[in-house]
Amino acid sequence: MKIYVGNIPRETPESKIREAFEKFGEVSDITFVRDRYTNVFKGFCFIEMPQKEQAESAIASMEGIMFNGRALVVNQAKPKTEFSSRPKKFNRY
Repeated sequence: MKIYVGNIPRETPESKIREAFEKFGEVSDITFVRDRYTNVFKGFCFIEMPQKEQAESAIASMEGIMFNGRALVVNQAKPKTEFSSRPKKFNRY
């Protein structure tokens, strides 16, 4: 199951997030989202946990917990929407 974790302090290393979520079970992958131009961490990541029960336990336990002075936002990741669903801008000329 894929988990979204937001409101992470920018200076947080991946190892600290992994350590916090491994308390609930196996973490198979963590993807820290970075700005494509500056490579600066955007303050959120996606965590992959193979066992659904463990992932649900992690979500329930970690949602709203204070982490380095900020309340984490933790929920099941939603599928990425296609960019083509955005309204298109039309050139008037």
